[in-house]
Amino acid sequence: MSKESLLLQPIKVGNLVLKNRVMFPPLTTGYEERDGSIGPRSLNFYQRLAKGGVSYVVVGDVAPVNTATPTPKLCDDRQIPTFRKLADALHEYNCKLALQVFHPEYDVQGMGRMINASFAAAKQAEAAKAQGDMDTFASKMEESGRLRKEAFAKLHHDMLHFVNEATPEQLHDIKMAIAACAKRAQQAGVDAIEVHGDRLVGSLCSTVLNQRTDAYGGSFENRVRFALEVVAAIKEAAPEMMVEYKLPVVTRNADGTLRGKGGLIEEEALEFTKMLEAAGVDMIQVAQANHTGNMGDTIPPMGTVPYNWTLHVAEQAKKLVSIPVATVGRVVTVEAGEEILKNGQADIIAYGRSLLCDPDIANKVAKDEPIRACLNCNKGCVDAISISQPVSCILNAENGNEGKVFIKPGDGKKQVVVVGAGIAGLEAARVAALRGYAVTVYDTAKEIGGQIHLAAVPPRKSEILRSVDYYKAILPALNVNMKLGTACTVADMNAADAVVVAVGAHNVMLPIPGADRDNVVSAWDVLAGKVNVSGNCAVIGGGLVGTETAEHLLEKGCKVSIVEMMDKVASGESSTILPIILKDFEQGGVKQYVNTKVNSIAEDGKAILATDTANNTDVTIPCDYVVMAVGSKKNTFDVAGVTTPVYYAGDCSGERTANIGSAIRTAYDVANNI
Repeated sequence: MSKESLLLQPIKVGNLVLKNRVMFPPLTTGYEERDGSIGPRSLNFYQRLAKGGVSYVVVGDVAPVNTATPTPKLCDDRQIPTFRKLADALHEYNCKLALQVFHPEYDVQGMGRMINASFAAAKQAEAAKAQGDMDTFASKMEESGRLRKEAFAKLHHDMLHFVNEATPEQLHDIKMAIAACAKRAQQAGVDAIEVHGDRLVGSLCSTVLNQRTDAYGGSFENRVRFALEVVAAIKEAAPEMMVEYKLPVVTRNADGTLRGKGGLIEEEALEFTKMLEAAGVDMIQVAQANHTGNMGDTIPPMGTVPYNWTLHVAEQAKKLVSIPVATVGRVVTVEAGEEILKNGQADIIAYGRSLLCDPDIANKVAKDEPIRACLNCNKGCVDAISISQPVSCILNAENGNEGKVFIKPGDGKKQVVVVGAGIAGLEAARVAALRGYAVTVYDTAKEIGGQIHLAAVPPRKSEILRSVDYYKAILPALNVNMKLGTACTVADMNAADAVVVAVGAHNVMLPIPGADRDNVVSAWDVLAGKVNVSGNCAVIGGGLVGTETAEHLLEKGCKVSIVEMMDKVASGESSTILPIILKDFEQGGVKQYVNTKVNSIAEDGKAILATDTANNTDVTIPCDYVVMAVGSKKNTFDVAGVTTPVYYAGDCSGERTANIGSAIRTAYDVANNI
């Protein structure tokens, strides 16, 4: 692609002109300060997106009230300067800034009073303790704990019922708080407000969640009333702002069930687009509705829904309105974005997780450079959001620390040898080459990627191969010399200025009686297709490799049992993927033996002899094959006679083997400090 790319064409949105069609949609980051203001970490992250060529950035979940939960906030004039600093930083790169203003679906002020009362009681307790008044200390601590429990009980209640119990007066106050937030944003030099059509607003729109019988419930017109009132209030309070509306749509799964609860069903959503345009909204972003209890429904992991699965709604919306329409949701590649624009299905492409993975998408399109494509794995980003932790990307070692972590210029001219062409070795080669070093990669295998090829075998996992595709494109462009099918000699290493060893790991076999039988195989060999198993297969180990191997065997038609010492399987799996795995196991009749310690394999190899540690009873698990998935151990590499400095990356760099994220980061750090 080049500067003629459709993605790089400008577009007028309200009173703004966006320099291109690449948008960063609202995505919770967790980078903001404790008071919700924009601090250095948030500033550096969003500025990095602007520097990478993004034309329009939306800061997600900006609260207009002082919430108890962590989120960006613009509810106090004292926070205005931090947002002004952010707006100024983005404007340096001709990038427009929007704030997605939302209100959660609970009584924020009521809950806040209860939490503050709890804190006050705890403070009084500490004061009494300091004075030696232990009776008052105990009483106030009990009061503090009780108030805290009551607050969280109220939160749980409100998440289910506030949409129906909120009084018209409360809704009015919330609307005015949103309007005041928009006014502060305008004072800060922010360019646009995005109405978060999900959360409380979406709950009121919903036929599923809204059971009201007043002017805000019942008919379609009543259910969207509050949303339109919010738009009107924003336009009155901040007339200079461009107004965007995030339109959450309740879509349908392949089996016909509804996906999402807040927001509007497709037919109503399309009708609503015309009402939004008439109300003065300048842009609509069509997105998946939330409120399902599983973030995977809104931000789905690889292989679970088709690419661009909400695009058909955006395409229909575009035919009904004259204002720009943005699409979001598994638009992974620039080629996909180009095709959408070419076909007239949307006007703006929102790259969320993709810009965490590679913030330079727009600039790289202009220069026709390789782009690191998101895997949609949800490991670093969505999993973090679900537990209120700052997001990260497993493939981008800089993500979340843009002000501190960056590739440094090289220290003169150096020759760097990398041993191993797995994901860690490839990342080390990329970083070293970008620092200006001459890099040669050796691997006895004839293809790059290492364990990634095993990880791509289980159901829904083939998209992980995009991580390897990136290095296939970028390393030749950086003149990295690839010597595949070639062992690295001591002479090769001593001829270099530095050596990075990234030789990976190997599957561990449990050292128990019977482990040497012919029908006992490793999970890695199964995934690699080196051995064929059939019939009744027992997988020892219920971690990530074990559960994914079990899914693979299930897909091959095997009957599967999983044996795990812990109290559950797949404890480290993504919260967005785990429900899918467990559903597959239920439908496939997978037997789960948890809290089970394997002692031996029977003499005829047809059973695993184990102990149920919860009940201290013997367990016999019949099987035709035993598949070992009990972990991995780092490979060793002989550096005897090597006089060049040696560094280690990935699985072989520590006492414990690495996942993709830690492999990438160890490789990045090592190569960045040679």
